Amino acid sequence: MTKKRNIAMSLILSMGMIISTMLVGALAADPVYTKRGSNSAAGGYDVVAYFTQSAAVKGNAEFVTNYNGAEWSFSSAENLASFKSNPTNYAPQYGGYCAWALAQGKLAAGKPKFWTIEGGKLYLNYSKGIQKKWLKDMPGFIAKADANWPAILDE
Repeated sequence: MTKKRNIAMSLILSMGMIISTMLVGALAADPVYTKRGSNSAAGGYDVVAYFTQSAAVKGNAEFVTNYNGAEWSFSSAENLASFKSNPTNYAPQYGGYCAWALAQGKLAAGKPKFWTIEGGKLYLNYSKGIQKKWLKDMPGFIAKADANWPAILDE
């Protein structure tokens, strides 16, 4: 009876560890903004190119991967490989939602043509006008947006 009980306890503990690992993995993944009816992250733009070319470069359907439940496109095999090796280095902050809007306690789409890199991180904004506001106090807005993210998604 003791041997059966030990086996049962081991199975219960193993299942508990598997479930908790799955939950932690699910919670660690930030939601990614995609347009309604699309699964394309960053509007189909190559997020690595912001860092390597200092430009918003449209991705190519030939160089695609999935990350955090969205499809990410790249302009070259090299950029795809760079992203795959460390996606958190390249993915936009706040899942690609507008960083300035988040600082205001709101959700808005981040548009790939209105971007900045601050502190080695990519931030998207909704429009040129919003980006002008964003540039006036990026560190302050980042602190406010960080405080709102990701809890704002539950509101």
